[in-house]
Amino acid sequence: MTTTERVSFISYLEGLSGAGDRAALAALRRGLGRPPGTAIEMHRFVVPWLKEEGDSWRERVHYLAAALFASHPLLGKASLAGALAQAAATTGSGSVERRFMALLNSHPDDLPEHLRHAVSLVRAKGIALDWHRLFRDLLGWRSPERHVQRRWARDFWGRGGETTGRPGAPAAQTQETVGG
Repeated sequence: MTTTERVSFISYLEGLSGAGDRAALAALRRGLGRPPGTAIEMHRFVVPWLKEEGDSWRERVHYLAAALFASHPLLGKASLAGALAQAAATTGSGSVERRFMALLNSHPDDLPEHLRHAVSLVRAKGIALDWHRLFRDLLGWRSPERHVQRRWARDFWGRGGETTGRPGAPAAQTQETVGG
């Protein structure tokens, strides 16, 4: 799966937002702060996208992503970790970094609460998110190799491209030699 691959379910949510369907977005937001799948108002928008006998994690991700998207339907290219790095750079406080570390370390059962706070912070800063990437990342969250968490760490603390103003990044990028 490429990093630019669009997710049909997220495209559907984008369509609801683009059409100005405020009632649908309000119904989806009712899932915030509740266990995924327990806000009955969400079912009519999420259930058609679920497989009849699907995996419960995939279902939870659909409900979680829908509620989070409805709370901040601003579409962009930033990963959640990259958006949090931008937010941390504007605040000058270590609180965003501490929240990010808690998010990286969160158990799947605690993930919805950490994500709700993270998306709320990004929304308050007006930073758009790549919702397709976030959805794919959430699907891979439980991987034993923790590849999503490592990629998020690179997005937050990494030196790729824009380094100034990022938490933990050097003020100027230095040239490094590869292979010794």
